[in-house]
Amino acid sequence: MCNWARWLLAFGLMVQMPSAFAVDYPAELWQLGREATSEEVAAWDIDVRPDFAGLPPGSGSVEEGEILWLDKCSVCHGDFGDSNEVFSPIVLGNVTDEDISSGRVAALTDPAVVRTTLMKVATLSTLWDYINRAMPWNAPKSLQVDEVYALVAYLLQLGYIVDYDFVLSDANIAEIQDLMPNRNGMTTEHGLWSVGGAPDVVGSACTENCEVDVTVTSYLPDYAMNAHGNLKDQVRDYGPFPGIQTAPVEDIAAPQHKNDNAAPEAALAANGCSGCHGLDRALVGPAFTAIKERYQGQDAAAYLADKIRNGGSGVWGSMAMPPMSQLDGETLEELVSWLLENN
Repeated sequence: MCNWARWLLAFGLMVQMPSAFAVDYPAELWQLGREATSEEVAAWDIDVRPDFAGLPPGSGSVEEGEILWLDKCSVCHGDFGDSNEVFSPIVLGNVTDEDISSGRVAALTDPAVVRTTLMKVATLSTLWDYINRAMPWNAPKSLQVDEVYALVAYLLQLGYIVDYDFVLSDANIAEIQDLMPNRNGMTTEHGLWSVGGAPDVVGSACTENCEVDVTVTSYLPDYAMNAHGNLKDQVRDYGPFPGIQTAPVEDIAAPQHKNDNAAPEAALAANGCSGCHGLDRALVGPAFTAIKERYQGQDAAAYLADKIRNGGSGVWGSMAMPPMSQLDGETLEELVSWLLENN
């Protein structure tokens, strides 16, 4: 891991700052934090590079991956990775045998074609690494190494890159890289690849006293804004890059007062609940207030516990809720009690 990453992991963020970026902070701020331990560094240093450096040994079959996918992934991505209901599809046609042979997906030149992960991604390590560190949505980093291999194998089979009896492993993954449909879609022949590289485009846009177009051309959908909590609260108050406000303003501006039915925020955030449910508004799933209202006055503790633990669909629409199997009994009871409190 490079030195700047170690600095960030030192919990001080002000230690050993390069002189070019030095800021006149109070002396006591420079003494914040400590050097990260080897165990803390190892917990973060899990990236897998395009040449597969950092890839842990292991293996997983397509058949094993299919079982895992249906249990942990299909609720968001569909049984065959083709759902476009919440996230863009991972697998959805538009890849031909000619693409696999040439390493360049021809359909990407058609602006009307829906882009999928297997159409765009150039390196198989990217797919393995992302699943390993970020999935499932509600329990990132909970997958075992062999489970990641199995899930990647299943996706490759859905894309007709490997057969159903295939077993992916650290020993053969480089061979499969040579079959990725868009493996030649990434280039290093441009100025941005190196720090001192020359720009690969030349523009004539205004550089002084320019008129600014404030038209918003892209945005995060409401259901995704607060998926990982309020980013504003996750960045230190001092420094040049404050976090963006992603929580609803009305939630922040609400007066602070004692509430016997206050939300168990720690449990909701730690288990991914807040990524799909807002307190007073629907995101991917219904608002918690709507759930409370629906089951008001009912003896629904066992029912809600089963829904949370095992997931389900059809009650609030077609979008399924993933099973929250990682919840311990005490946390599950806390969430159910809160949902039924004051009923």
